[in-house]
Amino acid sequence: MFSVKFTLTIVFCPKSNNLHQEVKKKGPFTEAGIKQFLTELLPILEYIHSQKVIHRDIKPANLIRSQKDSKLVLIDFGAVKNQVNSMVANNTQTAFTAFAVGTAGFAPPEQMAMRPVYASDIYAVGVTCVYLLTAKTPKDIGCDPETGEIAWEPYVDISYSLAKVLKKMLEVSVKHRYKSAEQVLDAMAMAPYEQGMQDSMTTMISGFKTSGSPSTPNCSVSTGLITTSPSTRTRGNTVSSVSTELNKPVSISVNRGGGGGGGAAAPGSVYNMAHGATSTRRRGRGKTAFSDATEPKKKKKKWRSKTLLKAYNKGRRDFAHQELNELNLSKAFLPGINCYDSKLSRINLQGAELSRADLGRADLSEAIMKNANLNEAYLGYANLNGADLRGANLCGANLNYANLQGANLCGVDLNSARITEAQLSVAKTNWRTVMPSGKRGFW
Repeated sequence: MFSVKFTLTIVFCPKSNNLHQEVKKKGPFTEAGIKQFLTELLPILEYIHSQKVIHRDIKPANLIRSQKDSKLVLIDFGAVKNQVNSMVANNTQTAFTAFAVGTAGFAPPEQMAMRPVYASDIYAVGVTCVYLLTAKTPKDIGCDPETGEIAWEPYVDISYSLAKVLKKMLEVSVKHRYKSAEQVLDAMAMAPYEQGMQDSMTTMISGFKTSGSPSTPNCSVSTGLITTSPSTRTRGNTVSSVSTELNKPVSISVNRGGGGGGGAAAPGSVYNMAHGATSTRRRGRGKTAFSDATEPKKKKKKWRSKTLLKAYNKGRRDFAHQELNELNLSKAFLPGINCYDSKLSRINLQGAELSRADLGRADLSEAIMKNANLNEAYLGYANLNGADLRGANLCGANLNYANLQGANLCGVDLNSARITEAQLSVAKTNWRTVMPSGKRGFW
């Protein structure tokens, strides 16, 4: 038995809306918005858990964004302010409580059974993400009658990597769920690289013919499991070691004639949750693809301005990890486009519509983005060295850890943007620049 002391800080935010109200007013979040939300909330949750506190009532109504600085605030610690009977048995994360707390649908089974763990908050964050993506509560979505899991997949159309993270956050079994906020952040950082490794280890043979012998009939061979060696990731200034297992079979498809089939999802491919499949590029007729060190790497598609706009107009939104340097997309209409980790050096985006775009980790050095609309865009860790953003709209944009060395922010609207004084100190601003506080002038 031990006692728990709580220090409660009351924050008065009279003009702030909670995320439930925000969704009702502005509609569901985009994938970029969800990534931004998670990168803001998870460090908060990580700190709370480090203080040996389980919130137990995370939901959209308990998350507000201050209009003063647009920072996310987690409120309502009423679920934990009461003294807990903390008899810890075997598992140090488990506390037996005398009462069940939480909101139905957002609280996982173990919490409703009065055995909350730190991973219970991870589940609640996952359900919150589903609500932000769909504007539907768990009650509206329903659940799988056999497993009891929330049947959220048919309601969203997101990338494979994000879907994989959300699915593990929403595992009914604590054993299979992320145990900490740090694990979720690790998974988000590793997802694009994991997909790349998975794709490189998938061998597909298409249109194979044996020299001097009849064509080989259609067949399929499946081998055993693959385990990758530990790899590293970088998040901010922190480097940690992550061990990843890709329990995916290697499939070898031998077809006569046309392009090869299936395989692992390529980086940036779109995961259609309604059908549980990923869209992949078809290989050309008669070509053979091997995952072999002696084979040259497949060249990335060479994008031109017209082909990119045509693909976007046909419904494609995912242009992550692409070579888009020096394209002319002046005045292009590209809201919600995903250019995560893409190379856009010296690209012309003057006057372009890029609201809620995902430009995280993108190379935008010397890009021309004058008068572009980047409202609520995600630019975390992006390289904007020498970029021209004069007159651009960056209201509500996330510029966390973005490199703004030499960037021209004269006349830029940064109202409610996530940006620091240190970042602004290395950029060019003037009296017309609207600061995050909403006031014009220098910081």
